[in-house]
Amino acid sequence: MKPKHEKLTDSELLLHYIEGDEAAFAEIVNRYKNSLYAFLRQFLNRMDLVEDVFQETFLQLFNSRESFDPERPLRPWLFTIAANKAKDALRKAQRTSAVPIGAISDEQDMSFDEMLNTLSSNNSIPYDELERNETAARVNEVIGSMPENLRQILLMAYFQRFSYKQMADALSIPIGTVKSRLHAAIARFAKDWKAFAGSQEVK
Repeated sequence: MKPKHEKLTDSELLLHYIEGDEAAFAEIVNRYKNSLYAFLRQFLNRMDLVEDVFQETFLQLFNSRESFDPERPLRPWLFTIAANKAKDALRKAQRTSAVPIGAISDEQDMSFDEMLNTLSSNNSIPYDELERNETAARVNEVIGSMPENLRQILLMAYFQRFSYKQMADALSIPIGTVKSRLHAAIARFAKDWKAFAGSQEVK
């Protein structure tokens, strides 16, 4: 009798799939499909690309049975595959973002938690209200208008809780660049949110 897959850990599911149990892979898809789709929708900001990248991500995972390492956390690995597929799709679509990051000094070396605390403690950014549909829609609109490089780092850090190393691996950039880009993304979001909120008040 096969175990109830929904009660298995990610590592156990991978082991079962390696052994030929495709129902284990179906459970992985079921477990991560919603969060991955939401991630890609915000990362790409192009609905015409989301579905293809979503399918390609799980297809690569499906075809990677021989290279699975059950000791490796599945979630960051899956989202790294998705981020790389998304970047490839954007390149193929010749969607470029030439907006400079700005002068961000590595001396402003805030820790990961400090950056998130700065973001969430800013009274002009009501992240504690994200469950409210209207606020969530506004946040998504502001994030969607950000330059691609800043949008993707913010989504990985704040919404997916990637570590510095996981972001560096996913984006193929040094950890120092991750830190400065994340700092820039937070500053850009705060600026854009205030502008957006101000424009809404005027209406």
